[in-house]
Amino acid sequence: MFSLFRRNPLQNAAELAYRRIVEQARRPGFFSASGVPDTLDGRFELICLHAFLFLHRLKREVPPAAQLGQRLFDTMFADFDRSLREMGTGDLSVGREVKRMAQAFFGRIDAYERGLSGGDAVLKLALARNLFGTVTAEETALDAMVRYVRRESAQLRQQAIAELLAGQIAFGQPPSTASRPQEASAS
Repeated sequence: MFSLFRRNPLQNAAELAYRRIVEQARRPGFFSASGVPDTLDGRFELICLHAFLFLHRLKREVPPAAQLGQRLFDTMFADFDRSLREMGTGDLSVGREVKRMAQAFFGRIDAYERGLSGGDAVLKLALARNLFGTVTAEETALDAMVRYVRRESAQLRQQAIAELLAGQIAFGQPPSTASRPQEASAS
């Protein structure tokens, strides 16, 4: 059957890239071995981190990379909107929550950009504040995540842009040598 509406290849690529980002963010090793909190916050942070890595790679490319980046952002936040509604967030609050999440994501982008261009201490601080924000991470967990982020950034630079523009992101294994962080004590 012929369709009057053709899917946009960039939209298809954005949806595939987002699925790959979410699949990577849900890998059990981040929670069991690396100690990222297995909570809504921890999952959000892992999605943000992996979306950042992909967008960081795309920003070095010519069009249509920027358009794909925008479509990925739109796809990601449409999913966040849907998820909030499924969790029972009221219609009047969803917009405000999505805006808060977008501001948080832009803050992560800035922090991770500075972390990648700065030394490991800068990246470690950004990861401790964001990715492990609700727990106190052990140094071994932070060090493992710093190595992971740098490794994945380098690996994405090696991936062919044609594959990335088709949404074919290949992430590596989560860190597996880190200790579990300790729960932050309530004061």
